[in-house]
Amino acid sequence: MEKGQWAAKFKINAYAWLLLLPSLIFLILFTFYPVIKTLIFSFYQADLSTPEPLFNGIDNYRRMLGDEVFWKVLKNNLWITLGTVPTSMALALMMALYANKLLRVKSLIRTAFFYPTVIPMIAIANIWLFIYTPEYGALSHFLHWFGLEHLNWLGNQELVTWAMIIMIIWKEAGYFMIFYLAGLQNISQELYESASLDGAKSWTVFSRITFPLLMPTTLFVMVIAVTNSFKLVDHLVIMTQGGPDNASNLLLYYIYQTAFSFWDQGMASALTVVMVLILVVIAAFQFLFLDKKIHYN
Repeated sequence: MEKGQWAAKFKINAYAWLLLLPSLIFLILFTFYPVIKTLIFSFYQADLSTPEPLFNGIDNYRRMLGDEVFWKVLKNNLWITLGTVPTSMALALMMALYANKLLRVKSLIRTAFFYPTVIPMIAIANIWLFIYTPEYGALSHFLHWFGLEHLNWLGNQELVTWAMIIMIIWKEAGYFMIFYLAGLQNISQELYESASLDGAKSWTVFSRITFPLLMPTTLFVMVIAVTNSFKLVDHLVIMTQGGPDNASNLLLYYIYQTAFSFWDQGMASALTVVMVLILVVIAAFQFLFLDKKIHYN
């Protein structure tokens, strides 16, 4: 390579890196550094009894494995994931199919379906707190019309998880609908015209054309949905504080409690590492195994 060509290439690369530098600085400061610091801190005892962090090896992880609350919140998170992800995705797909076929008021219907997504989670928590309030709430009045007893949805350990699942589905379905709408609009209409000429029924068209071609979108939505099921904890601050008896507590909220209520920074770091590893394993499984089965050769 001649000297002039090398200088021109260097100039282009240097210019590109200068353009990326501001984003790279923010990425290092607010992503890479906190991740590395959290990983290191997870091997230290850093609570109110230790003015300076003390290295304790894997003691935080040992204590975590023996912590009943940790296993309970992890189980709660898994139930929330299993309860919200399949249902919200199926509902989002049905909403997208319906909104995509409408000829009139299409924008109005899409806005109505998407509207819960733009409402802040704190506001949604207050809305649903009113809905679930015993005796005075909207749901209690609805049950009273049918002669049913009032239920303490947020104060009953057996009901509170279901109450959270219903609220999260209502919040998330409209968001996932947007991705399915984008996927539907990328499917060639010629396929549907050919199926119509062949006399294919609606279910056959959906199962043989629409759904298979939406599988890449479904994989993407699944990854987002699983990640969100571990992140949506703002509502706990307003509605239950993790109660009753940690029945509605989730892993991310337990990390917050450990770090800022119990002031155990070392244990909170260890919990964070475990949560990140869980999400990485789930995402890796989805991309490495499921991704191979959804694309055409």
